[in-house]
Amino acid sequence: MDLTHRFAEYRALVTGGGSGIGRATVLRLLDEGAAVAAADVSAPGLEETRELASGAGTADRLTTTVLDVADEESVRDGAGAAVEGLGGLDVLVNAAGILDSAHTETMTLAFWNRIIGVNLTGTFLVTRAALPALLATGRGVVVNFSSTSAAFAHPYMAAYAATKGGIQSFTHALAAEYSKRGLRAVCVAPGSIDSGMTRAPGLPEDLDADLLAKLSPALGKGFAGPETVAGAIAMLASEDGAFITGTELRIDGGTHM
Repeated sequence: MDLTHRFAEYRALVTGGGSGIGRATVLRLLDEGAAVAAADVSAPGLEETRELASGAGTADRLTTTVLDVADEESVRDGAGAAVEGLGGLDVLVNAAGILDSAHTETMTLAFWNRIIGVNLTGTFLVTRAALPALLATGRGVVVNFSSTSAAFAHPYMAAYAATKGGIQSFTHALAAEYSKRGLRAVCVAPGSIDSGMTRAPGLPEDLDADLLAKLSPALGKGFAGPETVAGAIAMLASEDGAFITGTELRIDGGTHM
């Protein structure tokens, strides 16, 4: 199937576009014809994304903006500029997020608030900023990032799991609230994906390895790459996903069957 034009005339904003799944999503949507604004807190990361798009011959449809999703002013200015530059917005992908781990009994409030601020509050702030433009199209799509940790026990990740469960609930509410205005809202719930985030999850040195033994994909192929999730996002955000809203798609190679 030729997918090079599936997103022709679509305009997308992707947070976390400077690395990992966010970057893979930027490149996938560009490959399929979209005009994309990639946002990230890391300017060097965004430059690397641009270089990859240049190599693929799609950089002419890419704009970048440095944006801290946990900062209200940064989101207002950055998202506003991105949408203005695109001339509107059809797709929002809230891929920005952080993962860190700790024993819950010794977890500090600062640790908790940092993860909540980026993952959950950041998803809200960017979505709120993008909603007017998304609703104006009558076909807007929001793709949020949950995680398998939202529904399955992942030790040492209580703060992270709480944000991902919150994002799922937020997405359900958003889908219901704006369904009659043509907006769809969905989640992807990745697990067993090889990315910068999962390579350095900050696990405690005195962890119990037995508690983590179950976190292996059943397919026997090892962890998948970020492009696996990007492909699913492209389906959900396109007309191929037109009858999917208010739910999440688990992408984990059967880790949690």
